[in-house]
Amino acid sequence: MGKWQSKEQLIDLLSVLVEHASISGSSEEVAIAEYIYMQLRSLPYYEEFPEHVQLHPLEDGRQFVTSLVKKEKAKDTVILLSHFDVVDVEDYGGWKNLAFRPKDLTNEFYRHHEEMPIDVQTDIQNGEWLFGRGTMDMKAGLTLHMSMIERAIGGEFDGNVLLLTVPDEEVNSAGMISAVPVLTELAQKYDLTYTACLNAEPMFSKYPGDPHNYIYTGSIGKVLPCFFCYGKETHVGEPFAGLNANYMASEISKLIELNTDFCEKINGETTPPPTNLMQKDLKEEYSVQIPHSAVTVFNVMAMEKSLKDITDLLLKQAKEAATKIEEYYLKRAEQFAKLEPFIPRKLSVNVFTYEELHELAIQKFGEAEIQRRQNYLLTNRNGLGDRDFSTKLVQDLASLCKEHAPMIVLFYSPPFYPSVCSSEDSLIRYVVQSLIKYADEQFSLPIQEQHYFPGLSDLSFVGMKESEKSIQSLVGNMPLYEKGYSLPIEDLKKLNIPVINVGPVGKDAHQWTERLDLNFTFTKLDKLISFTIHRLLQ
Repeated sequence: MGKWQSKEQLIDLLSVLVEHASISGSSEEVAIAEYIYMQLRSLPYYEEFPEHVQLHPLEDGRQFVTSLVKKEKAKDTVILLSHFDVVDVEDYGGWKNLAFRPKDLTNEFYRHHEEMPIDVQTDIQNGEWLFGRGTMDMKAGLTLHMSMIERAIGGEFDGNVLLLTVPDEEVNSAGMISAVPVLTELAQKYDLTYTACLNAEPMFSKYPGDPHNYIYTGSIGKVLPCFFCYGKETHVGEPFAGLNANYMASEISKLIELNTDFCEKINGETTPPPTNLMQKDLKEEYSVQIPHSAVTVFNVMAMEKSLKDITDLLLKQAKEAATKIEEYYLKRAEQFAKLEPFIPRKLSVNVFTYEELHELAIQKFGEAEIQRRQNYLLTNRNGLGDRDFSTKLVQDLASLCKEHAPMIVLFYSPPFYPSVCSSEDSLIRYVVQSLIKYADEQFSLPIQEQHYFPGLSDLSFVGMKESEKSIQSLVGNMPLYEKGYSLPIEDLKKLNIPVINVGPVGKDAHQWTERLDLNFTFTKLDKLISFTIHRLLQ
């Protein structure tokens, strides 16, 4: 028996992986990559072929791991994709010190089961679970992929297997984005043909208490549209001499928050409506000047809608908000005029994309001056996050074009996740049908296909379906594009790899009760993944 084949061995490996507190952006996120590399490097195959397992650096010092098992002259290759970063553990409260000690935490939860939420108590009574940050999302998947590498070395599969495990999936997917050109290089170097990318993100419940098991043949897309609102400054004693940017942002939020015009329903699956992730004015300290600049940021999910269609719909909402602001301001001014000898004036609110605002600034000051200002801001970023720094770049341009205020400026911030779906791919169709039949015959386990993994995943970065014109509506309106955030668009078009996700059963990802169903994961899922690889290479 190998190192990672029995249930006990797999639980031990998973526990060690979880013990690495690899929170996104932490030093442990670097350390765990090195640990995974050393564990794989210790397998006898890599003594003979050491160049087949590698650590690859990101620009920020983090690393991802590739581990290739090449079968003589075979070309067909299955990519086993996973991520090893996790979210933080502040939600664990008094259990925080045990969040990365899964066996100890599980023992404590079982001992204090009466203190757990009712659904957790039920699971503890009826199954075998392992608690801890990353057990479900997604170190169980990585554990099984390492097991599959060991099996591939033993000659189990009729083709090549390439493990790819990356950092930063929980934030901007910088690891996967950096891995894209490496995948094209490896394909060229070793004469590989990527038949599919097999991910092992966990199954997500569609509703509380959902008893169904899912496999996914795609992954949902996401954009982060932002609206910069530039009003007009005034003293609070003279509110009609200006325009409050907080009010402007509120009108946008009223129109976009939970707006089902943005929803898509495809094959019985529906994208959630947009919701606000951040809204604030940009005053740095208290004063009796009204806030005259503000930003509001939304999460928008997509399946088949193009980036251009989404941008057009966002602009439509912004223009409607501008009209409502103009009408509301005039109505209030007319009401106030009944109390004071005051002549109401009409407002006109302009709506621009970032691309349009950038062009206005260039026309006024010249391209060299705008480039100089942006370079200065980049040099003095001082650790400002992507969202806030994107806003700062827009705010600087807007300040140069004050004559166009009041204005609403639509722009995008990272991250961007392209939607991807391989449901109609002939190989994926065959594998899905075969796997559903196998699970039923071997385990009496019903499995349903979902066309889009709902929780966002790195599967988004193995292809690009957007047209050049459509992608331009995103990158052209993203202030940080090629200034700290970029996409390997040409490499993505070259890859265009079919995708499938076969992952573990767990519950409460990103919660303090995150847990993994051990019996399903290490007595059934290992066989389901092995079967899937066999069929993908058949």
